[in-house]
Amino acid sequence: MQNQLIDFVLVFLLIVCGILQLSDEVLSIKILSRLTPRDIASVGSLWRMVCQNAWGSETTRARDCAWCKETWMGIRLARELTTLEAAAWRKLTVEVQLNPQRCNFSACAVGIELSFLEEAPPPGRWGHTLSCVNGSRLVVFGGCGRQGLLNDVFVLDLDAKPPTWREISGLAPPLPRSWHSSCTLDGTKLIVSGGCADSGVLLSDTFLLDLSMEKPVWREIPVAWAPPSRLGHTLSVYGGRKILMFGGLAKSGPLRFRSSDVFTMDLSEEEPCWRCVTGSGMPGSGNPGGVAPPPRLDHVAVSLPGGRIVIFGGSVAGLHSASQLYLLDPTDEKPTWRILNVPGRPPRFAWGHSTCVVGGTRAIVLSGQTGEEWMLSELHELSLTSYII
Repeated sequence: MQNQLIDFVLVFLLIVCGILQLSDEVLSIKILSRLTPRDIASVGSLWRMVCQNAWGSETTRARDCAWCKETWMGIRLARELTTLEAAAWRKLTVEVQLNPQRCNFSACAVGIELSFLEEAPPPGRWGHTLSCVNGSRLVVFGGCGRQGLLNDVFVLDLDAKPPTWREISGLAPPLPRSWHSSCTLDGTKLIVSGGCADSGVLLSDTFLLDLSMEKPVWREIPVAWAPPSRLGHTLSVYGGRKILMFGGLAKSGPLRFRSSDVFTMDLSEEEPCWRCVTGSGMPGSGNPGGVAPPPRLDHVAVSLPGGRIVIFGGSVAGLHSASQLYLLDPTDEKPTWRILNVPGRPPRFAWGHSTCVVGGTRAIVLSGQTGEEWMLSELHELSLTSYII
């Protein structure tokens, strides 16, 4: 009888969410918040499908792994990923350290392993981006090298024997730039936004490069209106094909200011457009409730299961770089910022660092800057669950 009631509730929620056009991410959060762990266990394959759509493949694999070891472990993992009740910082100790002569390096996660970009090929650079596509390929774009700004693309296939960098000659590339932002879509597409061009000119364009094509071609995403030009901002993917832009050093008339504005774009639309979630004097602007993060650049944005975004670190006024965590769910009807009070040992400084998400449940923070010195040997982990892969 209890299982039949649960099935009825699920079907009812599916119908209601379909009528109201609510996303799977919203649906999964609403269902889980109303069911007990024992109820969740009885849902079975339907719940796994919702998790896959809402959390992504890596996080769902972590859930499946826990579930295989013990059912209640998988249930606990699902609950903790939704409520973030078990999120905690810890400082890690590693036997091998990065060369202390290097800073502004890049790191990204490939499965449950970390990969670093330190030296040639591709040619040495800083202010570039390093992304992972297809689960095993690293993509480097742009930055500033010895000869100036770059707009080249290099790909490293970690499954190749041996792994070898190769340059991708994409047609109609964006302007050379540094301190831009990038993210990956559908596992094959590289999205590049903004940055700093020659003579310090800030950019506001957005480009897409489909790396699944035999001869990739850069395509600028045409929009009627774009957020103010900026550098040092972040791009995050949520809800499958939606991207969220936060912060950066933005142009405001003849001046430049640190920003805490939030913009979103749905790339599944026929004519994608930027929408302003928060920002003064912007089209469609509003102000999410709660305590918003102070304006900043060179920060970190981490995509969490369920489409939520966590912001922390970066350069804020006065060279202060607290590692306070701010959470925003852009899928909410009225997005609200909230502060996450996470126990443990957070980074002392979170500016000029590199961060990536490993296994869908852990964010790794490497190094950092105080404004006076580099903390190049520090490694911290923000675990979203008490279950370690």
